[in-house]
Amino acid sequence: MVSSGVGGVDKVVQPSLKWEGSLWQQGMRRVAGVDEVGRGALAGPVVAAAVILPAHLDPEALSGVRDCKQLRPPQRAHWAERIAQVALAVGIGSASAAEIDQLNIRQATLLAMQRALAQVGEVEHILLDGLPLAELGSRQTALVKGDQLSLSIAAASIVAKVWRDTLMQSWDHQYPGYGWRTNVGYGTQEHRLALQRLGPSPQHRRSFAPLRDLQAGEIGG
Repeated sequence: MVSSGVGGVDKVVQPSLKWEGSLWQQGMRRVAGVDEVGRGALAGPVVAAAVILPAHLDPEALSGVRDCKQLRPPQRAHWAERIAQVALAVGIGSASAAEIDQLNIRQATLLAMQRALAQVGEVEHILLDGLPLAELGSRQTALVKGDQLSLSIAAASIVAKVWRDTLMQSWDHQYPGYGWRTNVGYGTQEHRLALQRLGPSPQHRRSFAPLRDLQAGEIGG
């Protein structure tokens, strides 16, 4: 079944195993939480993660897991390591800046998710952050702000965020001047001014508006 969940969760909350538990009670054991990061960045890949937690997991085992945006970098790094220890399977997939330019960001995000899911083996049901994606099949439940509701999705958000941030920070040495060590490819003022000064790198998404504006000589800080 494809279904959409509720939204409107803004405060810092502890994601639960409510959605996973309902599926476990139906006999499903390989329920994958899926989330992506980097969709709005100007440079670097879009990255997705898929996390399958053990059925009937004690939620205290991941008591500090939250939506990755609600955690500081050291907390994310700690919980990414812990998730890898606890999970039945963790998959990470990405789509490069070139693939984003070729396909568009929606299709590239879908490709990253498909690549992440391919790494975790059999999946009986997907818990997806956001809106349903028909291309992922009928066995999915899409939850608006799912990274604040589902522990599996929140775990996936952390894994994807840590992997992508680490990659972008490592590229700061290869492509100096854009400030990727701190902005990890997002369109901060520092990054935009660097684009004016240096022009785009091979890791920039040239199909995104700020890069198109740069080619037209219109980008500003």
